[in-house]
Formats: sequence, C-alpha cells, structure tokens
Amino acid sequence: MPRGGGVRLRRRVLSCLMAVTACAVLLFTVPLAWAVAEVYRRGAVVLLQRDAISVAENLVARPGPVAGGLAGSAELPHGVDAGVYGPGGRRIAGEGPGASPVARLARDGGLHQGIEVANLAVAAPVVRGGRVVAAVRVWVPWDSVTDRRMRAWLLLAGLGSVVVAWSGLPAWHLARRVAVPLERLTTVARALGDGDFTVQAPRTDIREADLAGRALAATARRLGEVLERERRFSTAVSHQLRTPLTALVLGLEAAQESAEGVRREAVALALRRAEHLAETVDEVLRLARETHRAGAGADAGQVAEQVACRYRAAAEEAGRRLVVRCERGLAPVTASEAALAQILGTLLDNALVHGRGEIRVSVADVGTGVAVEVGDDGAGLLPACEPAFTGRSPGARHGIGLPLARSLAEAEGGRLVVRRAGPRPVFSVLLPFQVPSEVPSELPSEPAEDGSQAVTGAKSPAGDGGGGGS
Repeated sequence: MPRGGGVRLRRRVLSCLMAVTACAVLLFTVPLAWAVAEVYRRGAVVLLQRDAISVAENLVARPGPVAGGLAGSAELPHGVDAGVYGPGGRRIAGEGPGASPVARLARDGGLHQGIEVANLAVAAPVVRGGRVVAAVRVWVPWDSVTDRRMRAWLLLAGLGSVVVAWSGLPAWHLARRVAVPLERLTTVARALGDGDFTVQAPRTDIREADLAGRALAATARRLGEVLERERRFSTAVSHQLRTPLTALVLGLEAAQESAEGVRREAVALALRRAEHLAETVDEVLRLARETHRAGAGADAGQVAEQVACRYRAAAEEAGRRLVVRCERGLAPVTASEAALAQILGTLLDNALVHGRGEIRVSVADVGTGVAVEVGDDGAGLLPACEPAFTGRSPGARHGIGLPLARSLAEAEGGRLVVRRAGPRPVFSVLLPFQVPSEVPSELPSEPAEDGSQAVTGAKSPAGDGGGGGS
C-alpha cells in the first residue's frame, strides 16, 4: 500500500502524549527534587546547630580557659568535627581551618552557617559574663549532604522514567483508537474510488469518525445513483436523437425522388425537422449540464406551453390537434426547466407516435404540487409491451424514453405515473411546489381515484395506443 508524505497519525499521537506526560512528570519532579535537597540541607544544618550548641554549653559550664574545655565536652556524633575559635575567627583549639568566617560571624551572639573548604559548617557563640568569648564551629563534609541529595534525585528520576514509560501503554492504545478508524475510512474511500458504491464504514464508537463514515456511505450511495442515472441518460439520449434524425433522413430521401413541387414541401419539412433536432440537441446538452438545486424552481405552465409549441407543427402534419389547458396563478415547482421540458417532450413524442386523435396537455394544482398530464384518444396500454417501459428487454430498441423521463422526474423530487392505462391513456407528472429548504414537502402517495399507477408498473402501449413506445 503506498504511503504518503508526513508522519503517521499513530506515531504523532503517541509522541504527543508521551511528550505531555514527560513534561508533566518534569514539572512535578523538578520542584520536588529542589524541595528534597533543601530538606536534606536544612536537616543537616539543624543537627550541626544542635551539636554546636551542646558543645558551647559545655564550654560555658566548665571553669578555666575555653580552649581547655573542648577536650571534656560531650561526645560528638560520628563524622562531626568541632573546633574553638576566638572572636576574630582564629582557631584556638580543636579541628578545623586556621580561620573561619562563619565562626567570626558568631561574635554577634547568633548561630551562623556556611560552606567552607567543601564542608558544611555551623558556628555557635560561647557566652561568659554577658559577652561572647569564643565560638564553637562544627562541620561535616558537604559530600555527605550532596550524596543523600543525589540518591533522592536518582530515585525521583527513576520513578519519573517509570511513569513516562508506563504512560506509553495508554498512549499507544489511544493513538491506535484514533488512527484505526481513519485507516478504515481510507480503505473505504479507496474502495469507493475503485467503483464500489455499496461501501459501509465500520462503527468505531468515535462520534466524529462515525459521522464521517456515514457521510462517506451516503456519498457513495448518491454517486452510485448518479452514475446509474447517467448510464440510463446516455442510452436514452441516443434513442431520443435517433428518432428525429431518422425522420430527417427519410424526409430527404423522399424529397430526392419527388417532383419539383413536392420536393420543395419535403425540403421545408426536412428543415423544420432539422430545427426540431437542433432544439432537441440543445435541450439534451442543457439537461446534461444542469444540476438540480433545492432553491431552483420552474413555471410548469410556461414550460408546457413552450414544449407544446415545438410539437404543434408535427401534430398538424399528422392531422391531429394539440391542446394545452393550464390553470393560472400556479406556484413554481421544484424542478429544473430542462428536465421538465425533456419529460414533456418524451410524453408528446410517445403520444404522436403511438397515440390517436387529439393530444391533450393539462397543468393543474393537486394540493401539494402540480400535475402535468398528457393524454390522447389511443387504445391504451397492453401487457405484451411491458418491457418497453422498464427497459429490461434484451436487445429492446423501444421504450427507452419513458424510463428516462421517469428517472428525471424522480431526480427532481417528483413522480411519473400512468393515471389511466386505457382506453384514452393519460400520463401524469407530479411535481412538488417550491418551498423553503427547512420545510419538508411531500407528494401525495395515494393513487388517483381513477386507478393511476407508477410508470414502472405500467403496461406498454399497443401499436396505435397513446403514450407508450418512445
């Protein structure tokens, strides 16, 4: 499977979560390490202060020189050394450096601490007669304090590393939980690209991923419907264009063999048919380019008048009458003009070729929408020609126009039904009124009282029946 550029989502999520955990551990352990180090230092200082005060009290309690009393002072803890310093900070007895700034500071009568010669030192004053006569300096190696601090730091670092390492497990689980749905959606999208319009993304219990999966499945379903409609459209268009082209060729062939006077009439008829063919081509191209939108609307009565005008001459040539009856003040319907014109053109072609007598076009309000009906005086529909309506007959050359008209009507949110199968058949196109997008509109689903039925269940016309073979 080809890989795109960039970092994989799993790795990125895992890295981010690990980084956040490491930062949290660091922000927690650094102040804690500083506090532990300070606790150890202050603890060592307190212990040294206690020892220094103990030694100073022993020196005050013993008579004689201060330096001589150091040897008999209380025993100091292991690792702690002591020395006696004069008020000027010079050593006069015991252990320690020759001069100590910490001991010199003790002449003010207070306890003082500091780091001297890599040692932690504490000085306590020796007071006799109300004045400071000396200072006791005790100390321990600074390394003993830093070693304890370092051990505490290493312990905190180890605990922090364990926490960060253990956080990798839930981080990996979360990264996988986020990445796997996207990987599955990628697989579904590839299947859709390969032409599988039945794809369904598996449920992940992640709301965003599930919404994306449902949207992808709905898109796949709509694309499948659009492609199927385009296939039917291409097949039907070839039939729709073949019929007037054949009539044009036959007219020209007849004119070629006719007398001069008849030839002129035949040429004039051929020119009218050529114009009709050009109009049909323009209409088909406009229909192919046009995309139905919820906000678009059409005046059904006006479209019916325009289509009837194109077919009136052909009806007169056949010795038939074409009548249009339209209610006034009808609201626009939610259909494109190109699609509605194509549907009505198909029905009128059907009536001219297979029907008899007067051709009637009516446009009327049916409550929730508009019904555009086309009927004639033909014999009606016969069961023997049913495959012509469905387009499922192997090698069938007839009946492609009505399935196209039906699919166009359904694509525009309407229906094409046979209101009367015969005699005097009537085809009805039901289209909803144009309404705001937030207000749902529905066409009446109940059949008409006179037994109308959907075109998919209609019977094909007889050879001279109306409305059936285009």
